[in-house]
Amino acid sequence: MSFSKERLLELYKSMVTIRTFEETAAELFANGEIPGFVHLYSGEEATAVGVISQLEPQDYIASTHRGHGHLVARGGDVALMFAELFGRQTGYCKGKGGSMHIADMSLGFLGANGIVGAGLPLAAGAAFACKYQNNNGVAVCFFGDGASNRATFHEALNIASIWKLPVIFVCENNMYGISMSQERHQNITDVADRASAYGIPGISVDGNELFAVYEAAEEAIRRARQGEGPTLMECKTYRYRGHFEGDATVYRCEEELQSWKLKDPINRVKKRMIEMGVFSEEENQAIWAEVKTIVQKGVDFAKNSPLPDEAELVEDVYCD
Repeated sequence: MSFSKERLLELYKSMVTIRTFEETAAELFANGEIPGFVHLYSGEEATAVGVISQLEPQDYIASTHRGHGHLVARGGDVALMFAELFGRQTGYCKGKGGSMHIADMSLGFLGANGIVGAGLPLAAGAAFACKYQNNNGVAVCFFGDGASNRATFHEALNIASIWKLPVIFVCENNMYGISMSQERHQNITDVADRASAYGIPGISVDGNELFAVYEAAEEAIRRARQGEGPTLMECKTYRYRGHFEGDATVYRCEEELQSWKLKDPINRVKKRMIEMGVFSEEENQAIWAEVKTIVQKGVDFAKNSPLPDEAELVEDVYCD
């Protein structure tokens, strides 16, 4: 596995954009400028970028309630994302979906989803469509460790394995299902072990190591495109913030959080590139400054956009 400098910078910038978007969203929410619930992806950037950066235009993504990072990694427009968070008419879903329901079908992004585990059957369905149309497409489904306890997980893996659907099931194991640690809600250490029940490959990787994620996803995507069926891929990672903004996180200790921050995915990529001699601190500062400007323009766009008109309340909600 080798990367050009341009490719490395592209991956790094995507991770920086996710982090900047999320930390900006946290600040705006704390200031009372964003309504509803917000679930942030800070700390998990390597998983989204390591997988999604390898997808093709015909591929699909089923996301989660913590889905901002997935759409940014897919090339989503941060201005339209912020407009949706602000509930503005110019948002991805015209301000009616909010943080947990952003979708962009032009990018094959089937949407974030407020229902835990709901994306698994959607991804299986999208993978079936790819196979039926014979378009060499694949579907990727992201979900958490808690979602792997739900019936939708087992049903989706079962049907995908039977029909050898081109789907990659990516468990973002951030060690907590809301406030319950994995060791309390599962009698296994690795979610990937559950793959054996369905006769498909299961692999567990360091979700904070971009290159480990990239390599595992590369093989899973290759298998899917060649008609070899699904893969269950577990990425062990950690969310820096609470389950949602406003969560007091009394269920975990500060020492645990700090130990994970020592394995920060962005810092690890930066260090690796510097060691390779293809990156400098000056380039690093330039990327962060560029991203900060892009994100701020997105915020300004959202704030200056109109709210949805009351007359449009039920448009796009019911089918005529």
